[in-house]
Amino acid sequence: MNERMRGVNLGGWFSQVDAIEEKDPDTFPGLMSHIESFLSPQDFSRIAKWGFNHVRLPLDYFNAFQGPTLVPEEKVLRLLDKAVDNIISCGLSVILDLHKCPGHDFHEGGTRAQSFFSDPGMRADARKVWTHLAERYGDKPQVMLEILNEPVAEDASVWDKIKDEMAAHIRRYAPKSTLVVGSNRWNSASEFAHLTPIEDDNVLYSFHFYNPLPFTHQKAPWLTLDYIHESRAYPGTYALPVEPGNRHPLDSGTWNRERMEKQMEAALNFRERHKVPVACNEFGVYVGGADRDSHLNWMRDVLSILQDHDVGWSYWNYKNLDFGLVSRGESLFSHYPQYDNPERTDYELVELLRKL
Repeated sequence: MNERMRGVNLGGWFSQVDAIEEKDPDTFPGLMSHIESFLSPQDFSRIAKWGFNHVRLPLDYFNAFQGPTLVPEEKVLRLLDKAVDNIISCGLSVILDLHKCPGHDFHEGGTRAQSFFSDPGMRADARKVWTHLAERYGDKPQVMLEILNEPVAEDASVWDKIKDEMAAHIRRYAPKSTLVVGSNRWNSASEFAHLTPIEDDNVLYSFHFYNPLPFTHQKAPWLTLDYIHESRAYPGTYALPVEPGNRHPLDSGTWNRERMEKQMEAALNFRERHKVPVACNEFGVYVGGADRDSHLNWMRDVLSILQDHDVGWSYWNYKNLDFGLVSRGESLFSHYPQYDNPERTDYELVELLRKL
């Protein structure tokens, strides 16, 4: 993609469906009905009309492959085929992201080690999944293939080696596809200091940006540590405790635009040193936490930094999942003022994304 990437994530469709169900169990229609109804070509057309040029489409492997044999679940994959074709027909490119793979769950990585990194059998299963996906979508030049969402290895060198192995495997079945690979520890920008480039000239390197976590994820119910549930403004100065058992990065001190630009420095240096493309493929603020002014202040700063450094991006998330530009059918945010319009769309945030 020659122009700077500007897009949105389609999380909650083929991925994290359990999180959708947990929020509104009484109205959840079941996996197949959910996938069939959650998004439509009208959504993709709208995304394109807003001026975005791609979407990131996360997939949890267990929604599309039967465990433990990993036989492809064709009825789901046919819906994925349809989704990809409809997205492309609207003039958008697609990052097909393996959001959860055998032995790896980015959320569980916050509390315990993931077997994907220590068990060769788990990696063999992940390769089996990728064999099918790469063969299925590798002939579509508009589809990029993301090896794994937010790896959480105990040692960065372990992921650095595994990402090379996984890339080589996918490349056997998708020789022309752009591969997307992230850094260790939830695609942290700082972890690019420990990443080496793949010996391949068609790779996009990805970082995610939710720094500082106690601001962007304040009051998020899936994080239970006390410091998460304190109100914090942005810009601001935070004194953060050392929490036993916490594996997430915590950074005390003053957080402002200068600090956040510094936080991205390792990823930017990686790009310049190796002359490779780098993008920020997730960023956002939990809707139910920060005050509105702080939320928009943080978004403006992140977007302006990415713009100043000519870094492409994918906003998290288009619809629902606590970060949505659109909030429809989720009771938790039914009375939030930014969604109080017939389209249930946060137009103020949409316009901010469109401008930068």
